[in-house]
Amino acid sequence: MQDQDNLSEIDINDQKIIENKELNILEALIPVVILMGLLAYNIFVADGVWLGDYSNQFILLMGGGVAALVGLRNKVGFGTMLSEIWENLKSVFVPIMILLLVGALAGTWLISGIIPAMVYYGLKVLSPEIFLPASVIIAAIISIATGSSWTTSATVGIALIGIGSALGISGGMIAGAVISGAYFGDKMSPLSDTTNLAPAMAGTDLFTHIRYMAFTTVPTIIVTLIVFSILSFTIDTTGDTDLSGLLNTITTTFNITPWLFVVPGIVIALILFKTKPLIALAAGVLSAIVFAFIFQPGILDGLADSKLSAVITAIFTDTAIVTDNEALNDLFSAGGMKGMLWTIALIGCAMVFGGIMDAIGALARITRELLKLATTIFGLFASTVISCLGLNVIASDQYLAIVIPGKMFKKAFDDRGLAPQNLSRTLEDSGTVTSVLIPWNTCGAYQSGVLGVGVAEYFFYAIFNWLSPFMTLFFAAFRIKIKMMISPQTAQA
Repeated sequence: MQDQDNLSEIDINDQKIIENKELNILEALIPVVILMGLLAYNIFVADGVWLGDYSNQFILLMGGGVAALVGLRNKVGFGTMLSEIWENLKSVFVPIMILLLVGALAGTWLISGIIPAMVYYGLKVLSPEIFLPASVIIAAIISIATGSSWTTSATVGIALIGIGSALGISGGMIAGAVISGAYFGDKMSPLSDTTNLAPAMAGTDLFTHIRYMAFTTVPTIIVTLIVFSILSFTIDTTGDTDLSGLLNTITTTFNITPWLFVVPGIVIALILFKTKPLIALAAGVLSAIVFAFIFQPGILDGLADSKLSAVITAIFTDTAIVTDNEALNDLFSAGGMKGMLWTIALIGCAMVFGGIMDAIGALARITRELLKLATTIFGLFASTVISCLGLNVIASDQYLAIVIPGKMFKKAFDDRGLAPQNLSRTLEDSGTVTSVLIPWNTCGAYQSGVLGVGVAEYFFYAIFNWLSPFMTLFFAAFRIKIKMMISPQTAQA
């Protein structure tokens, strides 16, 4: 398994499956049903503000409270639950620090002119007709190189959102394209944490897993590119006159120069050389501050009484650079570290709920019941997919969505004569990529927080992510590239 070097990395060394023979399936499902019901009420009835701006966070804590009552009824002590909550919270400490640094990065990259420069040169190179498929490809390349979808979103993802917004393309479409490409690259990169974790759980080697995964992943990304190519020719975007006005506004507001790309180049280079992500992002923040003093002194003077105050504000709180073009005003604003607090609170509350559900044995019980439904080979694949999807919803953690089904279903795959790469591929096709589609999952919360686009806005357009589990089920249903350890005639149908 890879060292803890990727931006998306959560500590999985201590993650384990907790069994509880006292708990039955109906009791295990009670917190899930209540949680889903409250979330549905908040979204569809109360417009997301039932309990204020932090409604989803409170609902997750309420779900955790219900799970705790179920646990107490089934002889699980508070100490056990608190211990598992603490383990979950410890596991997301680094991602939370990364989120804070990404907030600081967005602020400092704005005042230094880096984001405006990315938008400026991007507008000159990327036309609306190719923007969406090009975004998928660019994100995929960066993600393969770095092994992290989180890195991709924190660097080129932010820039592509800015460029596409200036072209008049909806944020949901752009985020869907970026996420689709980023997760394709994440899956296919040998540097990725999940790409190393899945074969480790299934009992196969890394490169066998990647080669076997290509059978479902490549067709899925091809379909994704085709859909985005069609969308690019059907969407309404700004014309050349508007584009010229945007370019002129950017150059009159900021000092635009190719030298500004040195900063993102430093960050990407550090990540490629496997520097710790906190160090790489901190270097991006510090170098952006230096470049702000060098290239944008006028911007700093216009934001605060002193240049230093402007920099501090950009790091920690809201920053807005007003231009004479209304379309750019929203684009040239950042929330700093403060802007990430909602996302951090969501992750923390999700870890509380997931920790209690794990501690009381509910996650293991639900997965084991799914395993009982796997009476055929297709049923086994389908049960694995459902288990991964369910754990992304319940545990709010893509790593548990790989670890628990991987451990639970491994023997069942072996007993049916299925090669272990079938399991590892299914874990990735349904566990890794769907995590970003759940608003309270660590991945969904991170991506929506960094890109500034809600999960509901990009869900449909994250085509690669929701299509992947269907593709793996299609291959299973028609026995396409399903490798057997023994002759198919002797395997149980």
